[in-house]
Amino acid sequence: MKSVYKIMFVFSMVLTASAVILLAVFGLRFGIDFKGGSLLEIVFNESRPSADTLTETLNSISGVQNASVNPSGERIMLVRLNDIDEETHQSIMAQISEEFGAISENRFDSIGPVIGNELRSKSIKAIIILILAVMAYIAWVFRKMSRVLSPWAMGLAAVIALIHDVIIPVGIFALLGHYYGIEITAVFVAAALTILGYSLADSVVVFDRVRENVLRLGNSQNFGELVHKSIMQTLTRSLNTTFTTLLALIAIYLFGGDSIIGIFSGAYSSIFVASPILVWWGRKK
Repeated sequence: MKSVYKIMFVFSMVLTASAVILLAVFGLRFGIDFKGGSLLEIVFNESRPSADTLTETLNSISGVQNASVNPSGERIMLVRLNDIDEETHQSIMAQISEEFGAISENRFDSIGPVIGNELRSKSIKAIIILILAVMAYIAWVFRKMSRVLSPWAMGLAAVIALIHDVIIPVGIFALLGHYYGIEITAVFVAAALTILGYSLADSVVVFDRVRENVLRLGNSQNFGELVHKSIMQTLTRSLNTTFTTLLALIAIYLFGGDSIIGIFSGAYSSIFVASPILVWWGRKK
């Protein structure tokens, strides 16, 4: 197989290891979706106070614990605090209005710690079940490849690519959470599952072309060269899918919110992570 695959595979493993180190050192900053608590989004009609001043005011209110404040935009403050009842909620709004002038409330969410822990547990289970289902599905679909290499090897290669695609964004969010206070929410889980879907779809397309070429050419061609040939045959499809989806995501970013899901890792890992593993396993076979 060409040296570019080896270079990019090593580069991918370095990125993955770096992401694991960031995760181990900094950990993830979970939002209220996972740890429970309350979130207030307050708009100040007049001048917005400093974060420290507002935090001091909030912590002086009965029933409020460990309040943290982050500015958003020009006049908005995001307030995170413990799980509060409606009476405390109204006390907070009244106190802030009294001290800092007219305000309005864009959002108020409150989630108990039990629900937050349950959501975190179910999110982890969903990703584990998906990975196991992927291995079983690929092993069944590509069972006719057993004379060349184990279909379970193809499943394992796809799963390693999936893990690569998830671990790197998680490491980035660990870094962003430590320095910029960005939190992991249920939206992140949805984004991770979306990335897994793109990565799996692209890996299956490449593997399917490998199967077709193996059945058509047999052992008449070096397996590494055959995999490279299969990648080149499906490369246009992968790029077209990636860029078409990117156009929709740019529209979402510009007009629909502040979040965008990275999808390049799906096409990248299918070529430079899953395929080299496949070739390595095929040579052992």
